[in-house]
Amino acid sequence: MTQLGGVIKPKTKRSKRFLESRAPKLTETEKSAMIMKGGNTSETVTRALKDIYSLKKPNAVLYKKKNITRPFEDSTSLEFFSKKTDCSLFLFGSHNKKRPNNLIFGRLFDFHVLDMIELGIEKYVSLSDIKVSKFPEGTKPMLIFAGEAFDTDNEHKRLKSLLIDFFRGPTVSAVRLAGLEHVLHFTALDGKIFMRSYKCLLKKSGCRTPRIELEEIGPSFDFVLRRTHLASDDLYKLAHRQPKALKPKKKKNISHDAFGTKFGRVHMQKQDLSKLQTRKMKGLRKRKGEVVDEEQDAEAPKAAKVES
Repeated sequence: MTQLGGVIKPKTKRSKRFLESRAPKLTETEKSAMIMKGGNTSETVTRALKDIYSLKKPNAVLYKKKNITRPFEDSTSLEFFSKKTDCSLFLFGSHNKKRPNNLIFGRLFDFHVLDMIELGIEKYVSLSDIKVSKFPEGTKPMLIFAGEAFDTDNEHKRLKSLLIDFFRGPTVSAVRLAGLEHVLHFTALDGKIFMRSYKCLLKKSGCRTPRIELEEIGPSFDFVLRRTHLASDDLYKLAHRQPKALKPKKKKNISHDAFGTKFGRVHMQKQDLSKLQTRKMKGLRKRKGEVVDEEQDAEAPKAAKVES
């Protein structure tokens, strides 16, 4: 590929297909995440990264080598790997004396860091520590958020949006009941975030609707919120902008009430009631004698005029 005036011109069909896959689209593909560890990590961080990678598969890239970088100080290496792997999400794990067992969740917009939130692991139970059957790989999870902080505090609001972006899975038009197997529950309480993972079990209930039970399968995290790097309101609004082709077109003269009932307004032309065809009934018919009398009354004035 050659670059002329800032425009990359492909030389082969393979490079052309590659550039077309990276080009902007009306409907973007599912977001992928790159999971990497820093220059110094602990066993807890390494296992945590592998467990989150197993939840995110197959839309994730796990880097096994150490990357000596500090995202809050210099994010150029993250942006480089984002362009290389076409990933818009990242998870970075590190460990030091000041911030032990550290995880940084982040996302990028136009290959530049948009949001970063640092969470410290206080308590951790891995997938392998809980000996129960797991869900299939690639299962779309159900996300539950509990706690007032997710609705009131700005940092927790942005964290909620980031976690939804990270774990939401593919966008589907329909879901079968048996496919609702995985539940991720996040609770914000006393400045901490508790993450739990459950498997949804459908039991017999004696009726058509099954009885639902939740079985914890791991991983389980107790996080504490540390540093944050949030995008400005203007940049955040720009990242959420949708193309005009995807915006739903407004339908005229259609409204909905508070209960969701749909109302339509129909505009009709002005009617001429003199040409209105009424129902023919015997009682409304005119008699022959009445018709003759009316004709005579109409001719009488004309005759008088002629005589004068």
